[in-house]
Amino acid sequence: MSAQAAMTTPLVSVIMPAFKSEKYIGQAIESILAQTHTHLELLIFEDGSPDQTRSVINRYTDPRIVKVLSDQNQGVVYARNALIDLAKGKYIALMDADDIADPMRLEAQLRVLENNGCDVCGSAQWVLDDATQQVKKSKDKFSDADLRALLAIYCTLCNSAVTARAELFKRFKYDTTILTSEDYYLWVQMAAAGARFLNLRERLVTYRQYPAQTSSVHLEKFKRSTIEVQKRYLTLLGIDLSLRPEPLPWRERWPVALTLLCALKGRFPGMSYRACGEIYARFQYRRSGLWTPLTRLERAFAAWWANR
Repeated sequence: MSAQAAMTTPLVSVIMPAFKSEKYIGQAIESILAQTHTHLELLIFEDGSPDQTRSVINRYTDPRIVKVLSDQNQGVVYARNALIDLAKGKYIALMDADDIADPMRLEAQLRVLENNGCDVCGSAQWVLDDATQQVKKSKDKFSDADLRALLAIYCTLCNSAVTARAELFKRFKYDTTILTSEDYYLWVQMAAAGARFLNLRERLVTYRQYPAQTSSVHLEKFKRSTIEVQKRYLTLLGIDLSLRPEPLPWRERWPVALTLLCALKGRFPGMSYRACGEIYARFQYRRSGLWTPLTRLERAFAAWWANR
């Protein structure tokens, strides 16, 4: 690449799908345009919104913005994949149209990525409850081993906090068969392929939560797709599906859970005591009562055993 081309090609492409986002997308766009790292492009896919989302987007004339305007709603997976195809940067940063990036977000993540500290870089977040406007801290894991091991039970990265090497996004993309958990499955594929993960401890994104995200309909779809992703991950890691974490009576869960922990420890040697305990907990029945101290003790012993 010539010196002139290097100067005009953005180091990072921020991709932002947008659908019915008129209320918040202005904040999201401005938080990217205000980044301390300025060598970027912001690609926005306006996905046929029936509200004023497109009008809000069109107010912005910054030359770093690339607008893709669809007259039909294609869905978020289609939109993200289309933007990945268009991205010119060495890195791709994800950004949802209703979240807010800290001004230092890209600078902090690119510093680590450019120094070859990881391939996929997330961060801790602020979590904003849109109904109550209360803000709380996210609960995160930070090491590569923990992030990849814990993918066996849940999605360990916040979508709007991720910046990763563009080659990974272009290699795997989003799977259209895993709706509601498409981001989870993307990380699963990258993790199984050996990509190195890291969460920065700085809270570099404000993630917005809505009541609709916790509706019974949404949760049921999410539960089904989560189980499917867990199964696919174990298959990719070469771990028997009979070891997938699910509540079992204590006589049954002990050998199954410890076999899984050993298998994950073999794949991710730096796995922490806390991560082992968190995985083991998924084999226990979740209920409060007189047995709670004993289940916690059992969990602690299992984590200790796995970390001997």
